[in-house]
Amino acid sequence: MSLIEVKDVTMQFGGLAAVADVSFVLNKGEILGLIGPNGAGKTTLFNVINGFYHPTKGDVYLKGKRVTNLRPHVLCKLGVARTFQVVRPLQRMSTLDNVVASAFIRIKSKAEAEKLSLEVLKFTNLQDDINVLSKGLPLGKRKRLEIARALATQPEIILLDEAFAGLNPTEINEQIEIVNKIRTERGITILIIEHHMRVIMAVSDRIVVLNYGQKIAEGTPSEIGHNPAVIEAYLGEETSA
Repeated sequence: MSLIEVKDVTMQFGGLAAVADVSFVLNKGEILGLIGPNGAGKTTLFNVINGFYHPTKGDVYLKGKRVTNLRPHVLCKLGVARTFQVVRPLQRMSTLDNVVASAFIRIKSKAEAEKLSLEVLKFTNLQDDINVLSKGLPLGKRKRLEIARALATQPEIILLDEAFAGLNPTEINEQIEIVNKIRTERGITILIIEHHMRVIMAVSDRIVVLNYGQKIAEGTPSEIGHNPAVIEAYLGEETSA
């Protein structure tokens, strides 16, 4: 069952097509990787899917229903959450209060919001930092806080935009474990943008590859790792799955 269908989406800025006629589906229960060189259109496509941009052409469907042009908060209430490549927590608020603020999109009671937030912070290994101001967290923990805030909206789908960027090897391994648990323990479907090929090959069921705004390949990690067009445009050498 497809949860999200991107159909012939084009996003132009002036005369430049940042995304051009891209189509793919995100199936329930899978982790779908989205890769490509810098400037390939990956984050632009995320911004179309979750309503930050209105596409020049094409449509986005959620569970078969056209949701093109719906605002981000509406899509969030429909079950689509996301993280951002550049993390921007509410810096003067504690780690806990950052997550509580996200939980309020569905929960009206402060006590219930705090209960959910504490559980989410434990899930993302931030339970020891609940009273720390978010601006004081190191990058690895701010990346996890970004995921925690998204999880607090109780999504069915989460879009992860470079959740591993800037992390050291130990933090990467911890983040891989969290991403896998999001699917296995919470049943959340994931669309992930990532430049770390070890990560994307390890966690993805399928991968879509963009280059200059166009989809140039789609397949399993093994297929993508040996695809000549992908190797030429992005990988540089064959990548083992």
